Amino acid sequence: MQRKDIFVVGFMLFALFFGAGNLIFPTALGFQSGEYFLSAILGFILTGVGLPLLSVIVGSISENGYRESLKQIHPVYSIIFLIVVYLTIGPFFAIPRTATTAYEIGVVPFLQQSTSMSLFFFSVLFFLLVLFVALNPNSLADNIGKYLTPTLLVTILILIIRTITMYYSNDPQAADVSFELQAPSIIGFTEGYLTMDAIGAIAFSIIVLNSIRNLGVTNRKDLLIGTVKSSFLAALLLGLVYIGLGWMGNRVMLNTGLPEKQNLGTFLLQYVSNEAFGALGIILLGTIVFLSCLTTATGLISAVSEYFNSLFPKISYKTFAVLFTIVSFILANQGLDQVIKTSVPVLNVIYPIAMSTVLLLLFTYFIPSPRLSLQIPVIVVSLISLLSMVHANGWLQADWLKILPLYSYQLEWIPLLVSGYVMGYLAGMKQPKVTY
Repeated sequence: MQRKDIFVVGFMLFALFFGAGNLIFPTALGFQSGEYFLSAILGFILTGVGLPLLSVIVGSISENGYRESLKQIHPVYSIIFLIVVYLTIGPFFAIPRTATTAYEIGVVPFLQQSTSMSLFFFSVLFFLLVLFVALNPNSLADNIGKYLTPTLLVTILILIIRTITMYYSNDPQAADVSFELQAPSIIGFTEGYLTMDAIGAIAFSIIVLNSIRNLGVTNRKDLLIGTVKSSFLAALLLGLVYIGLGWMGNRVMLNTGLPEKQNLGTFLLQYVSNEAFGALGIILLGTIVFLSCLTTATGLISAVSEYFNSLFPKISYKTFAVLFTIVSFILANQGLDQVIKTSVPVLNVIYPIAMSTVLLLLFTYFIPSPRLSLQIPVIVVSLISLLSMVHANGWLQADWLKILPLYSYQLEWIPLLVSGYVMGYLAGMKQPKVTY
């Protein structure tokens, strides 16, 4: 790959990742973390940048991405896992969130009153544009990497630089009480779940592979190297933008109270943009949000439709694209807060399973392991993640979960992953080893 090709694919991947939550959550985290900003944002970057980077790279280990490598765990698991991932980061949660965020930040400030009808008309226009771009998946890298991403980066940079000149002498906000009770880095770590990027990367990895193949790269090693270089560029851009947005939220001095009904991150972005540029700032912010949400929604529609077309080839890619666009449109009309609220418990289950799967595949790439060493930890982590979510929401009492190591940090899946791998390795020592 030539250097310009790495930039095009890297820019495309950045834009695919950088959607609704990537604006809202780091800004809100910066505001709430106060003097604990540094450790909180580093935790956020670990799940919001590090894990997505890892997920994309692991997806390029096999020539056909996760569809091939997940079969090493079990062919049925490969299908079930990917269906859940694609639907979660697709029409059920992530795509509707792009439309509602674009509406809340880019349109509502110009309305006298937000109504369900105004959301309806905006989402019609938004998803028609998304569908138009997604129906041409072969030109996705060019459309996004060459044109939309540079525009997106420039508008974000203008806002961040302006706020640095405004707020550099301000002290941090007072930290929310939750940061006194729990490790700030852990709060940042779990907040990074909400970006959905680590599981989104599982879907985006095949888009990256196909984009690199379209450049004439077919050798497996060159595909891996091209993916690594492009992914590191996207990760660097994401990390810098997260730090900038987080710092902005951390140093803003409000002369008004916090809203009771409006999302905190949305409110802060609107407040800062207005303070920085007045009415022009709201237009600038609307441009940033619209571009970021458009690129992410387009990439997700393309990825989900392409995957389901591979499962059911008799149904065309375009038919799936239309279907998932319609489903996303219907769910988007719930409104932003409802979409986020519904997604949180689901993500708390899926994230540990997805991260365990990615880490196991990466580990066995370097150390060939028996199939049981992959299967046992996946089963254990899946069960515990589901039970933890049910218990946390009060749907079932399972107080015994509290004895698990790292349970108080919502990271109980990590020691279970390690112990499950060791148990599976010992139990399957006489089995053939999984290799790539």
